[in-house]
Amino acid sequence: MKDLSITFMGVRFPNPFCLSSSPVGNCYDMCAKAYDTGWGGVVFKTIGPKHYLIDEVSPRFDALAKEGSPFVGFKNMEQIAEHSLEENLADLRRLKKNYPDRVLIASIMGSNEQDWEELAKLVTEAGADMIELNFSCPQMTSHAMGSDVGSNPELCRKYCAAVRRSTHLPFMAKMTPNITDMCDPAIASIEGGADGISAINTVKSIINLDLDAKVGLPIIDGKSSISGYSGKAVKPIALRFIQQMRSHPKLKDLEISGIGGIETWEDAAEFILLGAKTLQVTTAIMQYGYRIVEDLCEGLSFYMEEQGVDRLEDLVGLANKNIIPAEELNRDYKAYPEIDADRCIGCGRCVISCYDGAHQAMKWDEEKRKPHCDKDKCVGCLLCGLVCPVSAIKLGERVLKPGRKPLKLERLKLQDSFDKVS
Repeated sequence: MKDLSITFMGVRFPNPFCLSSSPVGNCYDMCAKAYDTGWGGVVFKTIGPKHYLIDEVSPRFDALAKEGSPFVGFKNMEQIAEHSLEENLADLRRLKKNYPDRVLIASIMGSNEQDWEELAKLVTEAGADMIELNFSCPQMTSHAMGSDVGSNPELCRKYCAAVRRSTHLPFMAKMTPNITDMCDPAIASIEGGADGISAINTVKSIINLDLDAKVGLPIIDGKSSISGYSGKAVKPIALRFIQQMRSHPKLKDLEISGIGGIETWEDAAEFILLGAKTLQVTTAIMQYGYRIVEDLCEGLSFYMEEQGVDRLEDLVGLANKNIIPAEELNRDYKAYPEIDADRCIGCGRCVISCYDGAHQAMKWDEEKRKPHCDKDKCVGCLLCGLVCPVSAIKLGERVLKPGRKPLKLERLKLQDSFDKVS
């Protein structure tokens, strides 16, 4: 094993993997089991003020599937912790007593400055190592809480300032993706006293409908509602917001806890390379259980070995510089597909996709039952390689467009993306 430890907002984690504030960290027993299994930290399910009573619907979950893949996306209508404030604080104290060397993060959510101040004070006294401010839950029944706060920079600034007045602990603001630009509330949160940002929370969604009942799923007494969407499908959205924050001049050194669709060590590595230091997981745990942390740690260690890196810290943010504005991308060349005739199974997927969805450049040899590329029509989009079920198409010859000056071109590892799709 490599050194997977990471220092985030001044606190050392044995590894970057944490339970996110969600159903997977709802009580002492769950969090204790996660610590015993090897998770580096726990963000205890969001604790609300004493006056806000939680009354949940049933059922409250639904999953989006594609072909043979369950849990491509996951819908969650659950709100913050349903246990009493006293019970939650008792669980925090017990966790810190029994696991003094593990990182305990208290997630809190208030509806006004007094709530935020009081909750921050209480979780600090209970022994939390740091605090996460939930500005982002999309299914709260009060508009004074959740994602309506996270989309308002002034409220983010005000509530962060309230928390800073009440605690010496480092704290992060959890951002909502239900907004065009996350940078503004993130900047406001830092100006208010936050030490870092966690992102993203779930995306407002309706993922399935019952076609006979004509209502969204899950169905609660014949009705449904818009609520949070998570899982593998939101990972691209999470990575986009993290990159945008790290690219902003005021946020380039921002401490980030990455959230959104992390299921594998490859997902974890992507978040780290874009600047996340810790990684929070929910949906993958709900599907596979706490023991996935073993695969996450082992896979990340092998990747570090492959990259010649001994410390995880050395990977943080290495990809940020390679994500640039679209107008700065090199448009001087195009790349043709290269077909491996031995690997090709003659299914014709590439021909159909190219004709119906691209530029009609892939041609079909009826006699040999093999495709070939018409370079006069090919624009180099490489859709053919992405749809190939056996990875028989890879990046081939790259040519300069007419009138362009030769440049030194770096070899792109597009075949890796084709393999993942296949």
